Amino acid sequence: MHKDLLDSPPPTLLPDDSTVRDALASGTAPAEVAAANPATPAGWAALAEATLAGDDSLAGSVTAYAYARTGYHRGLDLLRRNGWKGHGPVPWAHEPNRGFLRALNALGLAAARIGETEEAERCAAFLGDSDPEAYKALRG
Repeated sequence: MHKDLLDSPPPTLLPDDSTVRDALASGTAPAEVAAANPATPAGWAALAEATLAGDDSLAGSVTAYAYARTGYHRGLDLLRRNGWKGHGPVPWAHEPNRGFLRALNALGLAAARIGETEEAERCAAFLGDSDPEAYKALRG
């Protein structure tokens, strides 16, 4: 029996981050959540999204970019620790994956705001490649 080398890798499912989700849902400030849980991308994603929504200045865009990049890299660390090999599905339907996907989306939006077009395009493509449902949910 030979393995089909063109098969896609299995979906990567991150571990539960319900403590972070619950804190954000209860109204805890995203900065507090990110500071208390720096290894979890959901807090950083919420912080980046709040900054993008509340401050369209250049300084706000750069700040959101930094928050989103932190969440993105923390998410990549988690993905790799959970079997991701640099490609393959990261399903939106699996709630713990959403922090990473939201950070990736926020990174693309912030990159576009500061004129980093290639990064913005790469993030949009990565989001769609990770899961078209994530792209649809976050970008419409």
